[in-house]
Amino acid sequence: MTEALSPEDHFRLQVLLAQDLLAVRIDESESSPALYALTDRGEARIPLFPNTRLDKYLRHLRELLSGHALGSPGGYPVFLTRWTRHGQMEGLNLGRLLLTGEPEAVVAVVHSPGLSDELARHAWWAMPSIENARLMLSREAVARGSMGPVLANYLVEHLPFLQDEHLDIMDTVVVLLNSGALSDEQRAAIWRRGERVNTHYVGFLEVAGWDKPQPLPLPLPARTAASMVAEEAAVLARAFAAQGQTFLFAAAEILEHPETQDVVNRTLDAIGRYFADGWQQPYEVPLLQAAARLARVGSAQVAPIFARSSAIGSLMRRKIEPVVAPILEDIRTLLKG
Repeated sequence: MTEALSPEDHFRLQVLLAQDLLAVRIDESESSPALYALTDRGEARIPLFPNTRLDKYLRHLRELLSGHALGSPGGYPVFLTRWTRHGQMEGLNLGRLLLTGEPEAVVAVVHSPGLSDELARHAWWAMPSIENARLMLSREAVARGSMGPVLANYLVEHLPFLQDEHLDIMDTVVVLLNSGALSDEQRAAIWRRGERVNTHYVGFLEVAGWDKPQPLPLPLPARTAASMVAEEAAVLARAFAAQGQTFLFAAAEILEHPETQDVVNRTLDAIGRYFADGWQQPYEVPLLQAAARLARVGSAQVAPIFARSSAIGSLMRRKIEPVVAPILEDIRTLLKG
C-alpha cells in the first residue's frame, strides 16, 4: 500500500529500491525513525516522516518492502515464520529475505543450512546479536570464512554480558571452540573466566571428549604415576597426563558449585565421555576403580532427581549431593599427588 506512505518517503524509497540492495533494516525509534540499506557502495539512510501512527506506518512500509523483495504485498509471509527454525528455507532466495526489513526474516536466514559467508555478513549488518552470532558461527562455511573472526571476537567480548545465562554460556563456548576462529590468547582468556563463573569450563570439557578432542588451555602439571600396576598402566595415562589433570580439576570446580541442572547434566556427560574408552573390565586397584567409575558417569544418574525438582543453586546442590559426592571423591583420588 504505497499510498499509505508519505509522498516524500514513497519517492525516496522508489529511488532506493531501483538499486541493487544487499540488506535492509528499520530503526523504529519514535523520535527519528529511519530505513537503512546496505549496498555494494556502503550504507544508505533514509529518514522516515510518518503521516500516521508509527506502528501502522511501519507495517505499510514493510508491506512495500516485502512486495518488492518477495512478491508478497501482504507483508512477510506467515508460512515463512513457521519455517524459520526448521531448516526448510533452502528453496528460497535467502538474500531476498534480507530486503524485507523484518527481523524474523533475518532469523530465517541465520537458521538456514544454506547460509554462506557473504550472506552472514549481510545478515550480521541487518541484526547483530549474540544469538545470531552463535548460530552463524556454528556453520562451517561462515566459521572458515571472513566472518568467522568477526563473529568470534563479538562473542568473546560479549561473554561477560551473559552473566547468569548458564545455558547460553555453555553453548557459546562450545561454538567458539568448534569454530576454529579463536586465538590461543582468546581460548586462555575464556578458560580463565571459569575462575569466576565455572560454567565456562563446561564447554571445554565437552570438546575435550570429542572424537577429535581439543586440548584444554593452561594445562596443569602431569601427575607422576608411581603406583600403577604394569599391565594396566595405560588405562590411567589419560587421567595422569597434563590434559587429564586439567580436565579433572575443572570438573571438580564445576561439580562443587554448579548453578543449574543443565550445567550438571552436561558436565556429567562430559566426564563419562572423556573416560569412556578402555574402562569396561573390573579393576581391583583403587586408582583404576576410580577411573572405571568415572567412565560410567552420566546425566542419567541425576535424571530421577531432576524429574521431581526444578531446583537450581544451593537447593539443587543439596538434592544431588548423594550422586555428586562419590564422583567428586573419585576425581580427587585421581588428582592426588
